[in-house]
Amino acid sequence: MTHSSKIIALFLVALIFGCADDDDSASTPLPTTINFQFKSSINVGGEGASEISAFDPSTNKLFTVNVENDEISVHNISNINTPSLETPISISAFGKPNSVSVYNGQLAVAVEASVKQNPGQILVFNTTDGTLQNQYTVGALPDMVTFSKDGNLLLSANEGEPNDDYTVDPMGSVSIIDLSNNTVVTLDFTAFNSQETVLENQGFRVFGPNADLATDVEPEYIAIADDSQTAWVSLQENNGIAKINLLTKTIEAIYPLGFKDYNDPNNSIDASDKDLTTELRNWPVFGMYQPDAITYANINGTGYVISANEGDARDYDGFSEEERVEDLVLDDTTFPSSEDFQNEINLGRLKITTTLGDTDNDGDTDVIYNYGARSFSIWSTDGNLVYDSGNDISEIVLSETPDRFNWDWEDNETDKRSDDKGAEPEAVEVLTINEKTILFVGLERNSQVMVFDISNPTSPQYIQLLQRATDYAPEGVLAISASDSPTGKSLVVISNEDSGTISIYENEE
Repeated sequence: MTHSSKIIALFLVALIFGCADDDDSASTPLPTTINFQFKSSINVGGEGASEISAFDPSTNKLFTVNVENDEISVHNISNINTPSLETPISISAFGKPNSVSVYNGQLAVAVEASVKQNPGQILVFNTTDGTLQNQYTVGALPDMVTFSKDGNLLLSANEGEPNDDYTVDPMGSVSIIDLSNNTVVTLDFTAFNSQETVLENQGFRVFGPNADLATDVEPEYIAIADDSQTAWVSLQENNGIAKINLLTKTIEAIYPLGFKDYNDPNNSIDASDKDLTTELRNWPVFGMYQPDAITYANINGTGYVISANEGDARDYDGFSEEERVEDLVLDDTTFPSSEDFQNEINLGRLKITTTLGDTDNDGDTDVIYNYGARSFSIWSTDGNLVYDSGNDISEIVLSETPDRFNWDWEDNETDKRSDDKGAEPEAVEVLTINEKTILFVGLERNSQVMVFDISNPTSPQYIQLLQRATDYAPEGVLAISASDSPTGKSLVVISNEDSGTISIYENEE
């Protein structure tokens, strides 16, 4: 056999074995060493028992928000094939846990008050024995907490949601805890009230009843730069991202994210759950990006903010923005009746906001806005769109797992969420492997996690799809580097909210 023939033969063997799947995950042939394989699952409890997880490499302990029991569940994953349950940390005396973060033997827990419009708390425990070390008061409804990369600061995104009657609506805020002197600075958005009109004209939303911008914003998730000098917070319902200077402890800017055109050929969607088909088409509709989780990545010396564009609506007893296209009065010029847009097999079933769209104030809808963008996006640190995945998520799911397309696990029904927000990208996480920047995107409704190589941020490459038959609604995706991993190989830990399970995958490097 010639030298070239041997090379071809070896390549074919590698390709064949690279295609091998176990029964628990679906993947494509992998041309690189990025190949995550399922190792074990932890059944934490019922719905809400497994939301967000954090890992402590010094103890090999995994800490998971367990809303079902108002505790932090603790598992030792020294052996990832047989994780062991340890004594949980009860939060019931303080409130309801929402988020966790770990740094250097410290576990931070975001806790909302029993009346969630009241100030919340950040609790800090020792990861070794679970003893409470410190307790800090922050803004209303701390929904996410994270340590800065240098461990000197703790940041919480305080969502400030209204009560169900919409009679009490606390300001959204971001709290910065300086661990060197145990001081807390809580930043609100009052300085931006004067910019409300300008920001709204750029695609930012302020729409709560009688609300100004500072009251209306609802900080959701925080990403921090590697140098710990800058942070970004997603303002999901408002369709924006804010930039925070951690040196001066000030909010520097709000970046409106604008809208995504579903008439663009690369942005086609399935807009109906009643059309009896899974078909992507272009429609005269705009999507609001409305990111949930965001993360930071430094790629070749340039910083980026990456968003999971889930979308979210306000739907309270005292105020709701939700409606379906079939119930609107559409402008006859933009939406001619001959096109039958309001038929349920076309756009009729699509959920939209009533707070936008009447551009000429004549009482009918001139522009239709749907929740979320059914994608992930890569943004510059100043809020400019570098890349959006368009309809890639839908295309990949239709190609590899068509039965999971816009799926509803409770009814086990394909296409069920097409009229809403599609797959609902919920979580994003990055990890560097062999000098490649790897992105994980959790799809809440499809109950899947997608893996991409974003080493070239303007042209990400799809790698792999992770799913298990018994995991539903990934809420948190945690990447553990090879240097921190108990196995010496990179891990991804998926916390599934609705099934109350945690699944551990290992990269076959």
